Amino acid sequence: MEQHASVTSLLVVIIIAFLTPILLHRFKLNFIPVVVAEIVMGLFIGKSGLDIVHEDMWLETLSTLGFLFLMFLSGLEIDFSAFKIKKTKGKKQAKESAEPNAFIISTVIFIGIFVASLALSYLFVLTGFIDNVFLMTLIISTISLGVVVPTLKEARLMKTNIGQIILLVAVIADLVTMILLAVFVSIYDTEGGNTWLLLLLFLAGVILYFVGNRFKSRKFVSALSTGTTQIGTRAVFTLLIVLVAISETVGAENILGAFLAGVLVSLLSPDQELIHKLDSFGYGFLIPIFFVMIGVDLDIWSLLSDPKLLLLIPLLLIALLISKLLPVYVLGKWYDKKTVVASGFLLTSTLSLVIAAATIGERMEVITSEMSGTLILVAVISCVLAPIVFKKLFPRTTAEEKKLQVAFIGANSMTLSVTRELNSGLYEPILYHTKQDKAENKISNSVFEIIEVQDYAPQTLEQQNIYNADIIVISTGNENTNALIARAAKDKGVGRVIARIENPELELSLKQENVEVFSVLMSTTTLLRSLIESPGIINILTNKDSSLHEIRMMNDQFDGMTLRRFPFTGDVIFVRILRGNDSIVPHGDTELRLHDRLIVTGSNEYVEELKLELEFGAWNYRK
Repeated sequence: MEQHASVTSLLVVIIIAFLTPILLHRFKLNFIPVVVAEIVMGLFIGKSGLDIVHEDMWLETLSTLGFLFLMFLSGLEIDFSAFKIKKTKGKKQAKESAEPNAFIISTVIFIGIFVASLALSYLFVLTGFIDNVFLMTLIISTISLGVVVPTLKEARLMKTNIGQIILLVAVIADLVTMILLAVFVSIYDTEGGNTWLLLLLFLAGVILYFVGNRFKSRKFVSALSTGTTQIGTRAVFTLLIVLVAISETVGAENILGAFLAGVLVSLLSPDQELIHKLDSFGYGFLIPIFFVMIGVDLDIWSLLSDPKLLLLIPLLLIALLISKLLPVYVLGKWYDKKTVVASGFLLTSTLSLVIAAATIGERMEVITSEMSGTLILVAVISCVLAPIVFKKLFPRTTAEEKKLQVAFIGANSMTLSVTRELNSGLYEPILYHTKQDKAENKISNSVFEIIEVQDYAPQTLEQQNIYNADIIVISTGNENTNALIARAAKDKGVGRVIARIENPELELSLKQENVEVFSVLMSTTTLLRSLIESPGIINILTNKDSSLHEIRMMNDQFDGMTLRRFPFTGDVIFVRILRGNDSIVPHGDTELRLHDRLIVTGSNEYVEELKLELEFGAWNYRK
């Protein structure tokens, strides 16, 4: 009979988890995060509502696994490449004060958040709401990556500077508060281990990282990654359970081990297909059970019957807002008031780590179960309000698509012609040349956007901030000068450098340094041969209305989506998909992957729209 009741409760929770996103979509409640809606649905079927679900062994086990997997995916979401300081961009920003360095300003903001949270925590202790300053500081200072990331993605802000700042503040908060939560447990839990034992956990993590890094590129791993073996997925779950077990052994919370496992997998740079599988399993099964059970266990009526806890709800929401708005105000030097206030509101959202801290505090008897429930309820409210206010306040103009800046070095008939044709909504071409070039080619400033330089020395070009362009095309009359500039540009971190080189040996050398090379002789020879052998293809290549175009897939909204389900094509046809060294013939079931190079053909109008969508994610704003 007990087994039957257990399966019944599990069935109800699974059905609720299945129906929740459908109901959100049906009633167009997209402003509510799915995880928050799952907690609300849990309230409806739990102690605060119909009381038809009762926790048992099945639900307790799956809910715990869901929490561990949520912490794992939180660690996996951290992109450590964002912590790299881009020196070249930084110089330009420092000179023009246009935008701050994302990593430096994010660190400053988080330090401000932590100090403000500490001060506010003392106020809560002095007023008798809570006894532990340390725990309250962690609760106020934490930020929910699970709310920040999807909100930024939906607003098409992930690749912008302000989006990177918001994301980095949330990432740093996630890392620091998780580590401090482990320190809190080791200090205040009489049954836990010593603080120094945490070093054993991190040492195990370092060892496992080097082991994983050594074996991930082995051929046998690739061979075992498909079919029924799926060795990559097995390795991830093994790493997760091993670190959770070590975490519990040294007296730390198991969620720290899960979070560390996610961080290690992120550092190992897994392929997008594996991440997609893990996301599908976590957010499709385990994590919804955890969030529904959070709502099931919350007794709203007992919280509302206590005047002290009822007063704590608005006070804590105000504290969350103050702790984020005051430090974020430093962004007012670079951004308008609406952008700053909207950013502060989004950083107010907090959920997963508050739930973790509240659960741990209740288990350690630092706070009561009623206080734990109040903290979780405040976290849920913040996750509902923060994205809504952010979307209302954040100015659309900040999220508009940016143009790719293309710097042409050297004036001649070819670069002048390409400059004219590239002057569209996608590119911002700028031509650089010396006064001598201008005189020889009789270039008029009224026809082309041109900047005169004294010479083509790399130092002179750096003074003009040329190395801040997205693409640099070098076509001076001297190929040695072209090679010199190309190497200097790559050293300065320019993404794409294209140089005109006629010498085959120099061409090979530059290609090994990731410089793209074109040759007038090679281009002419190839074109003539193709015109003889395949005149139809040449017609496609040269027809401006339906030529071939290459588009990079940078919009993670479509990562893993099949071409059959792709919602935006117009009259565009996918001809080839270049993925790494592979050339894929696309069909309906072919999945798009991040960083794919898509070879397409179609009218310029539709190709331009598709390029905006896949490279910049700006379709919604154009519409």
